[in-house]
Amino acid sequence: MLEEVRIRGLGVIDDAVLELSPGFTAVTGETGAGKTMVVTGLGLLFGGRADPQRVRPGAGRALVEGRLAVPEGGRVAERVAEAGGELDDGVLIMNRSVSAEGRSRATLGGRSAPVSLLAYLADDLVAVHGQSDQQRLLRAERQRASLDRYAGPDLARALGAYTAAYRRHREVADELAEITERARERAQEADLLRFGLEEISAAEPVSGEDAELLAEDTRLSHADALRVAATTAHEALTGDPAAEVQADAVGLLAAARQALSAVREHDASLAAVADRLDEISYLLGDAATEIASYAGSVEADPARLAAVQERRALLGQLCRKYGETVDDVLAWAENAAKRLAELDGDDDRGEALRAEQAELAETMDGLAAELTGLRTAAAERFGSAVTAELTELAMPHARVEVRVTTGEEFGPNGRDDIELLMAPHPGSPALALHKGASGGELSRVMLAIEVVFAGADPVPTFVFDEVDAGVGGKAAVEIGRRLARLARNSQVIVVTHLPQVAAFADNHLVVRKSQEGTVTESGVTRLDRAARARELSRMLAGLEDSELGRAHAEELLSMAERDRVG
Repeated sequence: MLEEVRIRGLGVIDDAVLELSPGFTAVTGETGAGKTMVVTGLGLLFGGRADPQRVRPGAGRALVEGRLAVPEGGRVAERVAEAGGELDDGVLIMNRSVSAEGRSRATLGGRSAPVSLLAYLADDLVAVHGQSDQQRLLRAERQRASLDRYAGPDLARALGAYTAAYRRHREVADELAEITERARERAQEADLLRFGLEEISAAEPVSGEDAELLAEDTRLSHADALRVAATTAHEALTGDPAAEVQADAVGLLAAARQALSAVREHDASLAAVADRLDEISYLLGDAATEIASYAGSVEADPARLAAVQERRALLGQLCRKYGETVDDVLAWAENAAKRLAELDGDDDRGEALRAEQAELAETMDGLAAELTGLRTAAAERFGSAVTAELTELAMPHARVEVRVTTGEEFGPNGRDDIELLMAPHPGSPALALHKGASGGELSRVMLAIEVVFAGADPVPTFVFDEVDAGVGGKAAVEIGRRLARLARNSQVIVVTHLPQVAAFADNHLVVRKSQEGTVTESGVTRLDRAARARELSRMLAGLEDSELGRAHAEELLSMAERDRVG
């Protein structure tokens, strides 16, 4: 809901503030006072086309600022947050400026924003109906959404079921397309995987085998050197049986132990050394035994060495293709087998998806037909209701209808295209709304539509200009009555020159120019009961102090008050 609008440098308005309220607000004033600039300013604020010729001469730029009460957590608040803006205790500040050179800037919640974002948010914030600015219901998608809500819960249920089926149908179609388009790539991938698995299976690698073979290859390649080294070491420890003089480590150590053993009782420190020599003697003996065993086991085996090297070469080929080690190769084979199973299962998956696609298409066909029937019935009710409203709004020969055209292709909301049409008089063809009515008539048509849609297509704020063009008398009263009815659920702002319309307002603002010909902050006044009577008298008789005009004004106000209470 709009709480306040400030306009500077726009047309005849120098600097004016409009404090707005819930319900029905009428904006009146003498011709040329700047009433229509209020609607122009609102259109600018909500993303309308920027016309630099509207900038007041000498002002440099026109600026419109709006304060709006916005539900926190709602779609508008979320979109503002995404753009980097903020709400201030549930209040959104919007700004739009246009320079005399035509440059346009906008801010939203304290952050710069593209003008297109203001226009996008306008759908959820305001509906402007003026002679040159019919925004919301002239768009086909909005007409469809409004008719669907008007149709009631049965259509909402069917639309929910259809939307779920349509969304799943799109997912299945995309997956099928992916399978089909990549069929050749997937076949090539499967062939490569099969080749790799067959190659690995033929080699029968064993985990850790490459490390073991490397060790065996090294040992067999150096068998002679290893045997000679072991024999030499063993002779150094235990002696050479063929030598005349024995000078082996074991014998020398035994002599040392014997020498210390004879005197160890005389000195504890020497006894400790003797104990260590005993321990060394045992270790040396064990080492000599192991070396002797090793020397006896090492033999050159050219046949085994060739087999080991051949096996290592085979495993090396696998590692160059599928992993650095045999364990990596085995892991690749495990993953490849899983992937190959997925690829081989694509044919089965494709058949299942095609069956599901056909089932979903049948479901969508039935639900789309149900939606068409419900929309057609709602369209007839709606057309009759709006036509009846137009009869009371001085358009007795006009007829509004909703054309429901069913196509062949499924869309996100069914197969129907919705279009609001109007025939201005009997015998004339029904045309699109903006072609079948003049500017003032179109505003009245929009009023009738909004009244019928009220509650089914809620929008926080409605703005009407020229809604009373070319009418008077009883028709003007009916326009006022319907604006008041619309204001029960939404904020309604109306620029009017008819007292019969203004009398139904909950709040009345009057715009007056100063002697310099400009509208300033003090030139926009909220009227009390007595001031309203004087303003209505001026609108009726051209004179604020006319007794006859005042009496008629009081009668209008009383009638409107009774109507609102009733």
